Amino acid sequence: MRVALLQVSSSDDPLANLGLVADMVSEAAGRGAQWVLTPEVTNMVSLSRDHQRAHLSGQAGDPVLSGMRQLAAHHGIWLSIGSLALKTDDPDGRFANRSFLISPSGDIIAQYDKIHMFDVQVSEVETYRESAGFRPGDRAVVADTDFGRVGLTICYDLRFPALFRDLAQAGATFITVPAAFSPVTGRAHWEPLLRARAIENGVFILAAAQTGLHPSTGKRRETYGHSMVISPWGEVLADAGTETGMIVVDLDPQQVAKTRGRIPSLLHDREYLAPDE
Repeated sequence: MRVALLQVSSSDDPLANLGLVADMVSEAAGRGAQWVLTPEVTNMVSLSRDHQRAHLSGQAGDPVLSGMRQLAAHHGIWLSIGSLALKTDDPDGRFANRSFLISPSGDIIAQYDKIHMFDVQVSEVETYRESAGFRPGDRAVVADTDFGRVGLTICYDLRFPALFRDLAQAGATFITVPAAFSPVTGRAHWEPLLRARAIENGVFILAAAQTGLHPSTGKRRETYGHSMVISPWGEVLADAGTETGMIVVDLDPQQVAKTRGRIPSLLHDREYLAPDE
């Protein structure tokens, strides 16, 4: 099977981002991709909550989601929207950071709300508090496709191996990790963590990422890039570097069974007592 991971630098204009990604999806389909994946917050990268409130939509009326569903149906491909920032009915006004898996008929097969919120101080000048604007999800998600079972995660989830273990033990042979990773933590941790999650679980890791300095009317955010495809053995099959564009990779889903046959660690979990406090 052929997959394409799109690496973009989304602005704070959802319709402009849709136009950009639509062209890339069409190109990927023209290159034979059966499954196309986009990064986290495909529809908007913005550090302004006021701008988000003014320009984001709820799921039912989101133009990027609607447009992407039409693209999947038009090209007859599977499409993973890494995530969309969406308005919710939450009383506190927080948004959802929601990933979607779209079938070749344009139907939403699965959706997943990011569980782990990026509340960190990366450096003296770089601080994030995702939970101030986004409410966390509370449910892990796997979905069946023509080529295997897919587990959904988003960005900071990468640092929580138990989630990936649960997805793999629920039958996931592919796990998506769409991201908008910080350059500081990206340089130090992105590739090692992706490879570790693949090795621990014997799965393909597909990580489409935002990259570069993002166009914005306010304070601009920078992301790390380096969209990657990792094999179940932990090999980096493709790395997009830092430029916008796409990586197209041919995968053999049977590698998952072969790898798990060599090291069947998913079958070797044991109960144990927690350490004394």
